[in-house]
Amino acid sequence: MIRPGDLTLLAAALIAVPGQAQTAAAPVEMRAPGAPATDPELLRPLTPLADFTVEPVAPPTASDGKPVVIHYDVSVAGIAATGVGDQFDALSTLRENGRKSESMAQVAIRADEDVKLLEKLLRADGYFDAQADSAITPVPGDAARLKVVLTATPGERYRLTTITLTGPATVPPLLARSAFKLQPGAPIVAIDIESAEANIKLRLPEQGYPFVTLGQRDIVLDDVTHGGDYTLPVAPGVRSRFAGIRLEGDPVLPPAHVAVIARFKPGELYDNRKVDDLRRALVATSLYSSVSIEPVPPADSAVDSDGTAPVDLLVKGGRGPRRTLSGSAGYATGEGVKLQGSYINRNRFPPEGALEYDVIAGNQLQSLGASFRRSNAGQRDRSFQASLTAANQDFAAYNAKTVTLAASLARLSTPIWQKRWTWSAGLELTASREHDFDESRSTSDARLYGIVAVPLQLGFDSSDNLLDPTRGFRVTIRNSPELSYQSTVFGYDRSQIEGTAYRRVGKNIVLAARLRTAEIVGASTAEIAPTRRIYAGGGGSVRGFGYQELGPKDATNAPIGGRSSVEFGTEVRYRFGNFGVVPFLDGGQVYDASLPKLTGLRYGAGIGGRYYTNFGPLRFDVATPLGRKPGESPVSVYISIGQAF
Repeated sequence: MIRPGDLTLLAAALIAVPGQAQTAAAPVEMRAPGAPATDPELLRPLTPLADFTVEPVAPPTASDGKPVVIHYDVSVAGIAATGVGDQFDALSTLRENGRKSESMAQVAIRADEDVKLLEKLLRADGYFDAQADSAITPVPGDAARLKVVLTATPGERYRLTTITLTGPATVPPLLARSAFKLQPGAPIVAIDIESAEANIKLRLPEQGYPFVTLGQRDIVLDDVTHGGDYTLPVAPGVRSRFAGIRLEGDPVLPPAHVAVIARFKPGELYDNRKVDDLRRALVATSLYSSVSIEPVPPADSAVDSDGTAPVDLLVKGGRGPRRTLSGSAGYATGEGVKLQGSYINRNRFPPEGALEYDVIAGNQLQSLGASFRRSNAGQRDRSFQASLTAANQDFAAYNAKTVTLAASLARLSTPIWQKRWTWSAGLELTASREHDFDESRSTSDARLYGIVAVPLQLGFDSSDNLLDPTRGFRVTIRNSPELSYQSTVFGYDRSQIEGTAYRRVGKNIVLAARLRTAEIVGASTAEIAPTRRIYAGGGGSVRGFGYQELGPKDATNAPIGGRSSVEFGTEVRYRFGNFGVVPFLDGGQVYDASLPKLTGLRYGAGIGGRYYTNFGPLRFDVATPLGRKPGESPVSVYISIGQAF
C-alpha cells in the first residue's frame, strides 16, 4: 500500500551499448531515502490477456430451458430536494418498460441511460456539478429479480449573479429587461431562462417592436461562488405603427373589409395582440381554410422623425368551403320529433353576405325560411339579417299558420366568438291564422292577426363557455313593443328578464341556476294572438312537463297561455371524462295576470346524461312532474345539443 507522502518510482531500463546486442537490464528500484522497500508482488509482470479464461455469466433459465423474464425494482436516492423527480419518473427508461427485461445486460444498459438522464435533468435544473451512478444487485433468494439503485449527487445549485441585456435602447426604456422576469438570485434553470427569453419576444411586439431578435446567450459560471453571469444581446428592431393591409394568394376578403374587421386604425402603435385578434376574427368568418398575418419590414428610409415606421400587414389565407349543408334532429315530450336542415352560402354576396335556407319537418312544427345575413356590416361584430319564414304550428295550445318578414341589426355571440355584451334591434311583420278561444273558453275559432313588433334585446355574459359554462353569470333583457290588428288596432308590450349563474365546486362538479320572469302589459289574454302569449313547460323551461303545458287551461284541459310567468331551475353537473350525469329540479307557473305571482308553483325533477363533444354537450334529460295531475305525462324526455341553460 502506498501511503500519502511516499514517492515510489518503478521503472524498467534498457541499456544500449554501441556495436553490441541490446540486453534487458534488471528492474531497478528507486525510492526516496528512508522509504520502505516496495512489495515484490508489485514488480511481478502482469499475466498476458491471452492467458485469461473468460466465462460469461449465463442468465437464469426455467426448467424447460427458456430464458426467465428478469424483474427488477428501481429506487432513486439523492433527488428528493431537487424537484426533478416527476420529470425523471416520466422519462425513465427503466420504468417505461414495466420493470422487467429479458437479460441482465439490458437492465444494465437501461441503468446507464437513466444515469445520463439524471445528470441531464439536474444540470438543466441548475445543478451543474451533478453526478450520478448506478448499482445492480440480485435480490437474495430470487434469481429472477434484481434491485437497481440510482444515486445522484446534485451538489450546490447555481444561481444568477448578474443579468445583462445588451442592445439599442427602447421607448419606453428597459422594455426587454422588464419582460425578462428573472432576477439575480434566481436558480439557473434551463426552462426558466428559455421562458424569460420567450417573454421578451412576446412582450416587445405588444409594445411597438414586431421585429425583435435575440442573440446568443452567454452564461459564465463560477464554481467557487456557484453563481452565473448572464448576458443576452437584444435587437428590438424599428419601432412601428400600423399602416395598410396587403393580401397574398387567394383574396378571400378585400383589404377594405379586412380593415373593418381589425380592431386598430392606421397610425396606431403596433400591438401584436391586435394582430392575433384579427387573425382569429378572420378564422371566425368561416371563409378561410387557414390564415396567417405577418408584419412587412419597412425600408430604412421609412423611419419618421419620431423614430417610428409604418408597417403593413401581409394577410395570407386559403379559401375555405363557401357552402355548407347541415342537419340536426331532436325530440321532446310535447314537441315531438323535429328534423332540421339548412343550406348556406357564406359569401353569396361578397363581402360576408350569406344566403341561407332552412327547413323544419316535425310532427307538430313545419317551416320553410330564407334569410340574408351581412356579417361585420360596416363595423366589427355587427350583423344585419333579413328573413322570410312560413310555418305551420300544431301544438296543444294553438294551431297557427304564420308568415313572418323580419329584419334586425345585432351584435351576438357565436360558439367561436363569445362576447361579453350583446344587443339586437329589429322589426317583425307577421300575418297569421290562429285558433283562439272565446271568453268562456269553451269553443275555439280561427282568427286572422296582423302583428307589427319591434323586438329589442340586451345581454351581458361573463361565463367561460357559450354551450357548456362552468363559471360566471349571464343576464338577458328582452322587450318587444307590439301592435296587433284584428277588427281594431291595439298595442301591448312583451318583456322578459332571465339570469343564469354557474359555479365550479371541486374538479368535476358545476352548480348551475336559472331565474326567468316574463310579462305582457296593455292587453287582455283573449285579445293577444295565441302565438304571442306566454307559455311554460318543456326542455328549455320547466322540465317534467310537456311543451307549453303549464298555466291556465280551457274546458278541454288544453293550455291557453297567459300574460306573465316565473320559472327557475337548478342543476348539479357532474362530469367524468366525456360523459356526465346531471340531476336537476325545475319549477314555475304561468298566470293570467299581467304581473307574475309566486302562487301555484309546479315542480319537476329528473336526471340527465351528457356526452361531451368538441362543439358542445349532447343532452338527454328524463323528468317527471312532482304532484302529477290527471292528464299530465308521468315522464318527459328531452334530447338536444347544449346544456338546458
